[in-house]
Amino acid sequence: MSKILIIGAGGVGKVVAYKCAQHPSIFSEIMLASRTKSKCDEIASEIQERLGRKISTAGVDAEDTPALVKLIKEFQPKLVLNVALPYQDLLIMDACLEAGVNYLDTANYEPKEEAKFEYKWQWDYEDRFKEKGLLAVLGCGFDPGVTGVYTAYAAKHHFDEIHYLDIIDCNAGDHGKAFATNFNPEINIREVTQKGKYWENGAWQITEPHEIHMPINYPNIGPKESYLIYHEELESLVKNFPTIKRARFWMTFGQEYLTHLRVIQNIGMARIDPIMYNGVEIVPIQFLKAVLPDPGSLGENYTGETSIGCRILGIKDGKPKTYYVWNNCKHQDAWDETRSQGVSYTTGVPAMIGAMMMLQGQWAGVGVKNVEEFNPDPFMDQLNLCGLPWEEVINGNLEMDYK
Repeated sequence: MSKILIIGAGGVGKVVAYKCAQHPSIFSEIMLASRTKSKCDEIASEIQERLGRKISTAGVDAEDTPALVKLIKEFQPKLVLNVALPYQDLLIMDACLEAGVNYLDTANYEPKEEAKFEYKWQWDYEDRFKEKGLLAVLGCGFDPGVTGVYTAYAAKHHFDEIHYLDIIDCNAGDHGKAFATNFNPEINIREVTQKGKYWENGAWQITEPHEIHMPINYPNIGPKESYLIYHEELESLVKNFPTIKRARFWMTFGQEYLTHLRVIQNIGMARIDPIMYNGVEIVPIQFLKAVLPDPGSLGENYTGETSIGCRILGIKDGKPKTYYVWNNCKHQDAWDETRSQGVSYTTGVPAMIGAMMMLQGQWAGVGVKNVEEFNPDPFMDQLNLCGLPWEEVINGNLEMDYK
């Protein structure tokens, strides 16, 4: 039984709090902290009412490291689970080091002033966490997260060498809004408007945003136009599985969404640099975030489902082999269980499972690690038990181009 501190009270934080509350034998005490304590209190009240489980709350600014250290030392958790904004990762890691507590997050660090996704900044903390005898687990959402565990599971059970990896992510849901993002708008828009990038033959290949696209068939959904974008788990996967010849990430976007995105970019509302407005300095994308629908408000009337998985080609016993592993998650099921939409659910559940793995000693060690560096089997078992069951097809047609 262990205490856990969850930092961040957005859609994902809410799911994490719900899922931790469902496992009192593992998470004996839960604290939910955010800059806006009232959001934490609302979630805590809802969990108390629906699950009968009391969790504590706190107001803290994740960018105020001394205040965060003070909170950690007062609560004394065994683990800090960070579901705040990606540009706050390093500050929270600093606080964990100073307070002497293990760390887990769902998305890699990116500078506030630059839309650049890179693990280097967090990997550079390796020696500091080792010296303190602490463990930091990076990227334990769905993608990154489950997709890394899927790849590790495939490498352990199905392949001698992985040669081609395609991560495919489809949200076939409908929230009824003209334009909305499924997680923090500031981070979401920064992510999908950057240049595409994929790994091939030992080097990164750069593409223009949304330049490469094709229809991909998703289980129970059908064909959806899918766009090659860069996603952070590609960086760690090609490092940890060096036999990979090519690794790509594909995500679906509707035409209406892309049209809105182009307009937002064309009129300068996707800018992340400050401008002066009526004598006040504002960041356009942060203003846009304030007027767009809150992702946490989309759940109740969200229909349809997500489908995320890995399609892999490699060698086993000297022969080519294909493997496809995936999960489909219905938005309505996520709402019924946690009063959240499916995208928050598919990120929050793996974060809770990762915390479970660490607290139970299934994932152990010191330093800074990505999820694919651990034994995937207990995590895969918990996915089936905790709401994200997976399916697999062995030696089926992957419908991808391999050469």
